[in-house]
Amino acid sequence: MEKTLVRKPHKKPSAIIALVVTYAVMILLAITMVFPYLYMALTTFKPMSETVSAGFKLFPRVWTAESYKEVWELVPFGRGILNTMAVEIPVILVGSFTSALGAFAFAKMRLPCARVLLLVLMSGMMVPFAALFLPQYRIYSSMKLTNNLLPLILPGLFGNISMVFFLIQFMGGIPNALFEAAKIDGCGYFKSFVYIMLPLLWPALAAQGVFWFLGIWNDYFAPSIYLTKPEAMTLQPLINRLNATQGGRDFPLVMTGAFLSSIPLIAVYLVFQKYFMSALSITSGIK
Repeated sequence: MEKTLVRKPHKKPSAIIALVVTYAVMILLAITMVFPYLYMALTTFKPMSETVSAGFKLFPRVWTAESYKEVWELVPFGRGILNTMAVEIPVILVGSFTSALGAFAFAKMRLPCARVLLLVLMSGMMVPFAALFLPQYRIYSSMKLTNNLLPLILPGLFGNISMVFFLIQFMGGIPNALFEAAKIDGCGYFKSFVYIMLPLLWPALAAQGVFWFLGIWNDYFAPSIYLTKPEAMTLQPLINRLNATQGGRDFPLVMTGAFLSSIPLIAVYLVFQKYFMSALSITSGIK
């Protein structure tokens, strides 16, 4: 029998050009996003004299790690990390649970005026925090909770409305038949939520947890209002105190603080990346 050769169709020149242009644009965008972080990392190894001198230099002429030592000496940087984690852990764990519980009530329970209640809750997202911080500060000050982490923890324990809205959309892809079958077997709403809904929500909760983690870690406004003592501060106000040294011109010191604070964020994203990517397809349903 004669073998017939099947020739692969050649790509048209226009398709090749489009592919090359696409990759070139993607590489350019990647460079523009990575370059500032690379510049920040390299600046941490420069002496201050190089950063204030005229001209742009990416790599330091004289490599030094003095700024890493100064960061830990000038401010309680380690205590700031611990304070930030003391806010992160209870808020994300408890707040994610209460957010998922509220989303379950809106998505799978028959609530009277559910849409109206959801719109009322979401309307709070339109009110900026700057309009609320003064009455909130007076309330916490009257309770003698300033210079304390509780004003940063307590509001988050009751959930996050943006997470609630996201989880409602995610739960819409989960069949109601599962919960109807559980109800026939004698499962109440709370048991159905804990044993059926929560295991299915892990990708969505992990993705939203990453966003919430970033928001708390990078929060400067609220901690700067409630916390004035360095030993009580979270990470971002302490980095701002580094900026005040040398009249705000000690760029290697500030860059070192920012670089060190970014490392946990990258680690969290790498650990939860698979959950983050899977949660982007909300309509995936049950595997």
